[in-house]
Amino acid sequence: MIHSMTAFARAEQAGDHGTLSWEIRSVNHRYLEPHLRLPEAFRDLEGPVRDALRKGLSRGKVECTLRFAEDSSGRAMQVDSQRASQLIAAAETVAALIKQPAPLNPLEVLGWPGVLVGDAADPQALNNTALALFHQALAELRNGRQREGEELARLIDERLDAITEETATLRAQVPQMLALQRQKLLDRCAEMRAELDPQRLEQEMVLLAQKSDVAEELDRLTTHVGEVRRVLKSDGATGRRLDFLMQELNREANTLGSKAFDPRSTQAAVNLKVLIEQMREQVQNIE
Repeated sequence: MIHSMTAFARAEQAGDHGTLSWEIRSVNHRYLEPHLRLPEAFRDLEGPVRDALRKGLSRGKVECTLRFAEDSSGRAMQVDSQRASQLIAAAETVAALIKQPAPLNPLEVLGWPGVLVGDAADPQALNNTALALFHQALAELRNGRQREGEELARLIDERLDAITEETATLRAQVPQMLALQRQKLLDRCAEMRAELDPQRLEQEMVLLAQKSDVAEELDRLTTHVGEVRRVLKSDGATGRRLDFLMQELNREANTLGSKAFDPRSTQAAVNLKVLIEQMREQVQNIE
């Protein structure tokens, strides 16, 4: 089953203490390269998240962002007596340095950060919830990569059909092209009013046939096309194998172009290179 490396997933869950949300973005990359953005309170999740990514994905640059919107509404508020005492003691120390200090306002003390606090959430419970939510987002990401992978496989299969048709047409045309080259050689000799030794003519035609023999390249193209189809149906990561096969297909198309001796064979080589390049661009996104 083919999987793309490009996908996006988002998972969100609201709880008593706030809302957790994960966003995961993945794009093509030679290896698996995770980038995590976690709030400081959730740093303990880095190890489990990386482990889950290694088990679930094999390639791609993956950005994982966790956000926590804390909700303090409706929660009982308490005074941190120790912090308030420290704040009051510090204020009295400063007041002693002032000739006529203003009285300390209790509301100002309550407004100081950390003095008035709500019920603290259980950090471990929050971590467990966040990790479970990450697995949900990761499953969504994998489903998205699979859907896009299926579309990439379909597009590649269409181009494989076109390559098969192009090679079959060229294979059928080669004898006609050789016969045309033979006739052109005879016509030139006639125009020059020169007599060409039949044996020499045959030797020239044999040399031309050897130089323009593309049967091996056509056979290799056919073999590579079959291998690409087999890989497309296989399980696991296939991107690197497909990338190698694209290189081999391109090599054979280049050889066909160098051996071209007729406009039809030249055009066939060009058409094949275009199809292979289109497939190569699609293969770059496959896991």
